[in-house]
Amino acid sequence: MSRYLEMVDHPSHVKKLTMEQLHFLADDIRHELITKLAKNGGHLGPNLGVVELTIALHTVFSTPHDKFVWDVSHQCYVHKLLTGRKNRFHTMRTTDGLNGFTLRTESEHDCYGAGHAGTALSAALGMCAARDQKKTDENVVCIFGDAALTNGISFEALNNIAHTTKKFVTILNDNEWSIAKNVGAISGYLNKLITSPRYNQIQKKLEQLMKSTKGDHASRIGHKVEEAIKAVVNEVSLHSNPSTGSEGRVGHGSSLIFEEMGLRYLGPIDGHNLPLLISFLEFAKKSEVPVVLHVLTKKGKGYEAAINQPEKFHGLGPYDPETGATPATKPGTPPAYQDVFGAAMVKFCQKDSSLVGITAAMPTGTGLKALEKAMPSRYYDVGIAEEHAVLFAAGMATMGFHPVCAIYSTFLQRAYDCIIHDVALQDLPVIFCMDRAGLSANDGPTHHGLFDIAYLRCVPGIIAMAPKDEDELTDMLFTATHTKHPTFLRYPRGAAEGVAIKESPKILEIGKAEVTKNFSQNGGKKIALFGLGNLHSMAHKAAKELEAEGFDCAVINPRFTKPIDFGTTEFFAQAADVVITLEDHVLPGGYGSTVMELLSEKQITTPVARIGWPDEFIEHATTVDYLRQKHGLTVANTVAKAKAALAVKRESARLSAVA
Repeated sequence: MSRYLEMVDHPSHVKKLTMEQLHFLADDIRHELITKLAKNGGHLGPNLGVVELTIALHTVFSTPHDKFVWDVSHQCYVHKLLTGRKNRFHTMRTTDGLNGFTLRTESEHDCYGAGHAGTALSAALGMCAARDQKKTDENVVCIFGDAALTNGISFEALNNIAHTTKKFVTILNDNEWSIAKNVGAISGYLNKLITSPRYNQIQKKLEQLMKSTKGDHASRIGHKVEEAIKAVVNEVSLHSNPSTGSEGRVGHGSSLIFEEMGLRYLGPIDGHNLPLLISFLEFAKKSEVPVVLHVLTKKGKGYEAAINQPEKFHGLGPYDPETGATPATKPGTPPAYQDVFGAAMVKFCQKDSSLVGITAAMPTGTGLKALEKAMPSRYYDVGIAEEHAVLFAAGMATMGFHPVCAIYSTFLQRAYDCIIHDVALQDLPVIFCMDRAGLSANDGPTHHGLFDIAYLRCVPGIIAMAPKDEDELTDMLFTATHTKHPTFLRYPRGAAEGVAIKESPKILEIGKAEVTKNFSQNGGKKIALFGLGNLHSMAHKAAKELEAEGFDCAVINPRFTKPIDFGTTEFFAQAADVVITLEDHVLPGGYGSTVMELLSEKQITTPVARIGWPDEFIEHATTVDYLRQKHGLTVANTVAKAKAALAVKRESARLSAVA
């Protein structure tokens, strides 16, 4: 660990450093980020971009008394280094280590946890309202990115700030990137603002102005700052479209978004200029009206590889700290599920002109990058706006198109009302491809996709599927393109099963399961294992162990979680002594619950044992395997549960005979 970072064991220590030492501290932190994250990976680019900003925040404010609310919070690593966690920093995103996001249970300096975009402004405003009610003096600072402004919740919060509180500091960290390049009008507006020919001239004057500011001059300086910014914006307006008059302007009406909402707008300023940042933050801290400070940062600053490849280095696995190179994929490694989906989308779009792909700022993570490259006119990235993505797809579906929304399971939760009210109620043929169904081990509970079966199975009229391997994923996507109803596909993060994908996909019968191993009639106790999706292979392994002990096993691939195959489920439940369900999902409301409800309704008394995730939020860890071992999603536990269920059935039968 470098010299100046060693001196900081508490954020109060930052305040004791000279300006020269703060600059050295920034260098130390960048070195720590680049070298320590190389082993396990993490959100490197965003954190390299907020080094000076975070130092300035801790110079001016005092946590935990003052509150920092980070939008998404994946850019909180520097904050963690400065708040007593530097000696554990090497454990970032590993088993029992530091979480990759803010976590209230991890530190008193983390006042709010998050992992999704657009939540910070509303949460921070709630803290301000609570402070005002209690008549205490905490400063609440909300740090949100330009990508958060593609999210509707942010605007709902902005609409309420001036009516709710008079003391609120918001910082717009503008780096022009979310994960992929930002899209939309808001991004365009910010880019026009910071590239204005006149901005650079005024920026120099602002720096000189703030450096010379002392005490009582602050209010006058603030007024001049406002006027200077307005001049910049008006200049942008004229340069952006001088021929359209007031309707084409980016100026006082539509460009001063924050001013119109009652916030005092300051900036844009250089987010890597420590003295300037500190001066502006000191001014914002004393302001008696809500303030938004617009800072310009460089994602990946200080590391050439991250600057050149911002999308890759937003969040990545292990890498070489010297070159930025990531380990090559081992020969024979199966493709990732999202890449299988991406290739299938290109293939199907080439043959079906009604198909389009839609992503909410996750082109690479979902695999739709392939469609963007191959057929850009059939690809839409709507930014971090999942609700809009679903409604947008619904609109296209009413006009004869068959939209495919590729959204992570955890993020699709945000659009639940739109799924019900706009897609399902109108029975529109929108296809939802839910990547990351199951665990996103390093990221933790905000990113695990463990609730989608439960939140979808109660929605009338939908079709929901889970493939056992990559070939079946392709079949399911092909099947979905031939349906006229809302259809959902859930599949996990990472490598698929290594199964060959046939040249011509087949259409699956809706609601029909697949029996991949039938009873052998060997005379042993019969166990029916229903292995859903990526746990189907585990069901076969458990069956193999059970048969080695004399049991007779059948293995069923359910394929559909809605509608389920009533006939096949009933048949094997009646034929078996025990039914085992396996799912990569929470047990409450999941596939196993569906089976139990069906058997109860049919008065089938065969005991059911369920393998799945417990009724709790699952922590982060280095690997999925570790978490499966810890929580019982294993072959050994499957075998043990089958034997236990049989033992209970035998005892029950004995007691009945005695009675």
